Amino acid sequence: MVHFYMPVPIIKVQNLIKKYGNLTAVSDISFEVEQGTIFGFLGPNGAGKTTTIGILCTLLAPTSGSASIFGHDCARESSEVRKSIGIVFQDTTLDKDLTARENLVFHAYLYDVKKSERDRRINEALTFVGLYDRGDDLVKKFSGGMKRRLEVARGLIHRPKVLFLDEPTLGLDPQTRANLWDFIVELPRRHNVTIFMTTHYMDEAEVCDRIAIIDRGKIITIGTPEELKKTIGGDVIYVKTSDNRRAKSEIEKLFRVEVSEQDGELFLTSLKGDACIPEIIRALGDSVLSVRLQRPTLNDVFLKMTGREMRSEDVSSGDTLKAEVRTYRRHHDRS
Repeated sequence: MVHFYMPVPIIKVQNLIKKYGNLTAVSDISFEVEQGTIFGFLGPNGAGKTTTIGILCTLLAPTSGSASIFGHDCARESSEVRKSIGIVFQDTTLDKDLTARENLVFHAYLYDVKKSERDRRINEALTFVGLYDRGDDLVKKFSGGMKRRLEVARGLIHRPKVLFLDEPTLGLDPQTRANLWDFIVELPRRHNVTIFMTTHYMDEAEVCDRIAIIDRGKIITIGTPEELKKTIGGDVIYVKTSDNRRAKSEIEKLFRVEVSEQDGELFLTSLKGDACIPEIIRALGDSVLSVRLQRPTLNDVFLKMTGREMRSEDVSSGDTLKAEVRTYRRHHDRS
């Protein structure tokens, strides 16, 4: 008898909408996340990533639609949902005047981790993120990368089924970012946890099993990194000339393709990029300043799907969300 593996959706979102007055932060999105995978929201700041996480983590109430984790409705069964999840926010929420170990002890206490289990879990978590030898040091002495690793450790103490990482490497240098991802990609295998992450870094999204590109509150497309890059239809050729307007017209006539412009460079896609470059140089002559060939990237996918680059955050929507989250935390701490 042949047994077929059927992916199990652990997160289900249907027709989710979140409005702040006249502003629609999340606009009728639907998706599912399979158990044991890394799922990513890729998009610019202000696209609706953090708002969606806020709803899934029961920090915000949706305007309409539904979201559930392990069958528990995020709006109506918030207590059950919270038992199943861990969260690493954009901004650090560690107590800097406590040691690393004390921060984890406090978290274990809040989640009713049995005393007999507490020390073992804390030691395992500190060892996993490479901070066991620094467990008795004050958090205020930690670097940004160490704090992030400690927050990941804290999120694992109560054995969540889903760990939410909202821009987990924001503000970190490239090397520290890479080191942190070395830990994160091991989580599904080592701790049997599903990862839901948000990022606006294209390279980080590459670690995901599936990605949803989100912009202006709408999901533009969903797929594996390779599936999304295949939508580009070939290599991407970038050309900079002394007269881009004339060059754009010449290239479009030569190859009968659409040519776009970004940051002073023309770009087009081709199934045979290596063969096209000599023809472009012959056609444009001395006006060519530079030519480069790039295999399709998620940045190319985003540009193709949205028609623009990542943009700065809509401050008003971000401030509204932060205010709601602060209100929730004050209420939750008192309860």
